[in-house]
Amino acid sequence: MSLPRPRRLGKVVCRGDAWGVEWVLKRNCSLSPAQLGLVYASLCVLSLVIASCFWALGARWVMPFAWVELIGLGAALLAYARHAGDSERIALQDGRLRVERHDGSREVCVEFQQAWVRVEPQRGDDALVLLSGQGRQVEVGRHLRPELRRNLAEELRTALCGRALA
Repeated sequence: MSLPRPRRLGKVVCRGDAWGVEWVLKRNCSLSPAQLGLVYASLCVLSLVIASCFWALGARWVMPFAWVELIGLGAALLAYARHAGDSERIALQDGRLRVERHDGSREVCVEFQQAWVRVEPQRGDDALVLLSGQGRQVEVGRHLRPELRRNLAEELRTALCGRALA
């Protein structure tokens, strides 16, 4: 019985004449921020129509509670939408390893020389992958399931050594 082959996370890319390897790790989101805005707008319309009907029938306290509900829901959806596009992009090309991390409105970009990068082991089952070199370090793998982070570390080591991903 053969063991299943681990899932490959990186892909080989070609940009112009140069070949490289790229890993794009994204948050798993079911709705884009634009779709979320449409859902929220439709919920607002529906809730305010129902509250207006109760207002017209004399239930005056329904409308303020509807507004409080919609403001609270809007705040929660805004927090969700802010982080819906969070991602990490790791690219190895032309002897350089570039890590771009987008977290809400913050963007972090760290670049290493391929020969000086170390993929350091972390303690714990759900620890992130630490890349370090040239006095800088960055943790990657936030948007991966913990059991796939070891695969990411192995793929990074393989690619940094100059071996192709099989």
